[in-house]
Amino acid sequence: MPEYHIYIGADHRGFQKKEDLLPLIRDCHENVIVEDLGAYELAENDDFNDPALAVAKAVAQDEYSFGVLICGSAHGVCMQANRLKGARAINASTVESVKAGREDDFANILCLSGDDLDVDTMEKLIKTLCHTRPKSDARYARRVERLDEDCVDSEEE
Repeated sequence: MPEYHIYIGADHRGFQKKEDLLPLIRDCHENVIVEDLGAYELAENDDFNDPALAVAKAVAQDEYSFGVLICGSAHGVCMQANRLKGARAINASTVESVKAGREDDFANILCLSGDDLDVDTMEKLIKTLCHTRPKSDARYARRVERLDEDCVDSEEE
């Protein structure tokens, strides 16, 4: 398996679970490089937008990478990340949903609910994203290309 990056970020409602996940995903495979893009400390009034943008930009500019975002519901980080060209974020809570998002929609960012998911489940979902390959059918690639049509280029943001 080639070397790849996992960029991870969270707001205050996902902060502790991000901290708990970091050693688990750093140790999951020798070819994984994990980069924490914030928040770096618990700040009750922070916004989900900042880590979501940081992770989405990193993933959009790194073909061999995945992103993980954690906030209370996972909705806000997912909406923010999907505004950037090349970022394909999904909000998922089951292995089946992650597989479908990766295989059919080439998802490269997984948004997780800090309020609803435990760390063990999050770890399984992250590993599923990283170990599932997109389908090679031309129709899936065509659909994914269309996702970027009205998005902001990550270098412009």
